[in-house]
Amino acid sequence: MAEAADFQGTSPSPAHRWLRRTGALLAGVPLLAGVLQLPASPAAHAAETASVAAASGSRTVDVSLDSLSPSAPTDGDTITVSGSLTNKGKQTVTDAHVGLRVGSALSGRVAIDDAAERTGFQPGLDPLEVSGKYVQKFSALPAGVSQRFSISVPVKELDLGSDGVYQLGVSLSGQTSVEPWEHVLGIERTFLPWQPESVDKKTKTTYLWPLISTVHLRAETGSDAQQTPVFQNDDLAKEIAPGGRLDQLLSLGGDLDVTWVLDPDLLASVDAMTRSYQIQDGDTTTAGKNQAVAKEWLDKLEKTVSDKEVVALPFADPDLASLAHHGKDVTGSLSHLKDATAVASDTVDTIIHVKPETDFAWPVDGAIDPSIVKVATSAGADKVITRSDSLRETGGLTYTPSAARPIGGGTTAVVADVRLSTEFQGDMTKAENSTPAVQEFLSQALALNLQEPNEQRSIVVAPQRMPSVSQAQTMATAVKALQNGNWSDTQGLSAAAKAKPDPDATTRIPSAHSYPSSLKKQELQRGDFETIQKTQRSLDNFKVILTDKSRVVTPFGRAMDRGMSTSWRGRATQGQTFRDGVRTYLYDLTGLVKLIKKSDAKLSGRSATIPVTVQNNLVQGVHHLVLRLTSKQPTRLKIGNGAYDEQPIQVAGEHSQSVKFTTSAKANGPVTVSAQLFTEDGQAYGPDVRFEVKVTEITPTVMLVIGGGVLLLVLAGFRMYTQRKRAAARQAEEERGTTPDAEDGTEAGVTGEDGVAGPNGVNGLNGDAAGTVDTVEDTERSKDGPDGESTTEDGADAPEHPSDPAPDTAPESTDPSGTGERVDR
Repeated sequence: MAEAADFQGTSPSPAHRWLRRTGALLAGVPLLAGVLQLPASPAAHAAETASVAAASGSRTVDVSLDSLSPSAPTDGDTITVSGSLTNKGKQTVTDAHVGLRVGSALSGRVAIDDAAERTGFQPGLDPLEVSGKYVQKFSALPAGVSQRFSISVPVKELDLGSDGVYQLGVSLSGQTSVEPWEHVLGIERTFLPWQPESVDKKTKTTYLWPLISTVHLRAETGSDAQQTPVFQNDDLAKEIAPGGRLDQLLSLGGDLDVTWVLDPDLLASVDAMTRSYQIQDGDTTTAGKNQAVAKEWLDKLEKTVSDKEVVALPFADPDLASLAHHGKDVTGSLSHLKDATAVASDTVDTIIHVKPETDFAWPVDGAIDPSIVKVATSAGADKVITRSDSLRETGGLTYTPSAARPIGGGTTAVVADVRLSTEFQGDMTKAENSTPAVQEFLSQALALNLQEPNEQRSIVVAPQRMPSVSQAQTMATAVKALQNGNWSDTQGLSAAAKAKPDPDATTRIPSAHSYPSSLKKQELQRGDFETIQKTQRSLDNFKVILTDKSRVVTPFGRAMDRGMSTSWRGRATQGQTFRDGVRTYLYDLTGLVKLIKKSDAKLSGRSATIPVTVQNNLVQGVHHLVLRLTSKQPTRLKIGNGAYDEQPIQVAGEHSQSVKFTTSAKANGPVTVSAQLFTEDGQAYGPDVRFEVKVTEITPTVMLVIGGGVLLLVLAGFRMYTQRKRAAARQAEEERGTTPDAEDGTEAGVTGEDGVAGPNGVNGLNGDAAGTVDTVEDTERSKDGPDGESTTEDGADAPEHPSDPAPDTAPESTDPSGTGERVDR
């Protein structure tokens, strides 16, 4: 964006004040040169300088440069510059015109940097306007009003000399009622690379084209056989839909000769969308509907990269710097990096059928130190993509060396050029920003080639990981112009890494103190890696009991990789929420295999069995589990032959299994019993279940009472049998007209065993009263049939009434309680 000579409202410097006074004196002198627009001369230039000086501190006009074509002109071309003018002052600008100013060639890359930082018109540094006929005039430019402009100039009119980079200025000159003389009120600068003929030694340029996104998949999956994936939101569908960020990157990159850098997690996530998937936003779950979009994007990607070099980062793009600074000392963190690297190639090959390179590591912004390099290469990578603002040149080279640098241990640092790599990180949504960015990129690339025109070098450009749509569009414009230029050839990343290194280039890895503090503030912390470690321990404990480990190990392994993703930088809260969510979900899954709680029980015998139920609510079976039942007071209650007993557990999916443990009582009183599941390697699984068993020991007195009761039951049964026999005999005698009593002369109704009367008229066997016998006899008569015979066999346990149902269980045993007896619950 252009500015006037000085910012409005600021105090001019002493030099500017002197120039202002000089300009005031000259203002009264009739200056015909500007009006007649005569060819520029030294005297005219001096007059213009004085008039411009008088404009210092005046109100500004914003000059915006929206387009410049061609970006890298050659002989015979006509340059067209377009943009807009906005009067930010309070007065109308009159008699104004827009013109171009081209100075001499800049001396190198540093000179381009210095020129890019200049603001406002500076007499002596900014050249005269190109021939006066290549201007666009404006009779008036009211305050606050914007107007478009477009100027076309043949290249031959620019008087460009030798090959090189020229600064191109677009200025607006005019006057106001307060300062009624022509002076520059605003200027915008850009650069013009001039290389009309192809050079002998073109720079080998590698441009990385990243397809990387944030984490989209949740750890949860459906419980169905397909394990339906669950997304955090539908943002990924927006990115790959026509016009979306990833769709634009794919379309733009398809027209370029670039090296593709892919995150396998992105491919896996899009692949998951090609089938049934769900979107869980808070408590709301909806079915995904973008399967067709996902399939189309993957098909397009496969076709686009089929004949291009593809580099696959470790799965989910783990944050190497965070691992090095905070995670490497947390157990298991580096193993996650190895796993993420191991699955990268297969993921890419399976989904888009391309075998990628996996031996490159790419720390954030290419910033490295010894610990980052060590971690980056621990998973198998032997090439680290860094940047020239991290691996700085300290040898005083006057040129930019090739990218490849051996840094020891068989590791190669691939040093990306910082100027070219960071050119498009700003707001590229406005053409006034993107157009100058393209011109500066091309100019820096040409200046790099001109440093050592007789030596061919390999240069790498590593832009931001996730460029926006506007940034990607600007990148594509610049790369296409570079590849059509006369000073650069395309080269793949692998070739750049194998190129002969410059012997004078720096190879010393910077110290940890040189790592940028701005990047360190965004890193994952030790607590984040400890959360992942806890999740891994739970997963290790869980997977040993599963009959189909892949249903859990694979999704949770990838979820933990996502927990270390570089995409969490600057989003610490979201990252923590994700990692906590993975851990919580795994905890919920492990809780689906559990012990059913038991209520307190009573043990009323010397021995009994205690049942414990294991419930499996997973869709798959579990095994390799051991259930241990432990008595906290084995002197009172033993489980099996000691304080505890164990039994193996194997439960089918969505089923329960009850296991019985034999117990034996030694003393009265309550005993706490604990049931706990263990894995076969002795690790506790889930919480234990505790309950109380009240033991009531059987004493000798109780046994005597029970024995007496049993004896009485036997005697009563024998008496009932004899009485039934006598009743049957009496009935038979009555039918013949005689009675047994009359024949044997005994008193009717009172007999003893074998017809002998006992003392006091009672049965000599058990001493029961005579009325008791009569009652039994009456009962027995009621059971006789029409012929005076009993309807049941002697001694049979028949129903007392014809409508009574027969018993459905055997008579209760009078033997002492056995070991199969259940505990009263």
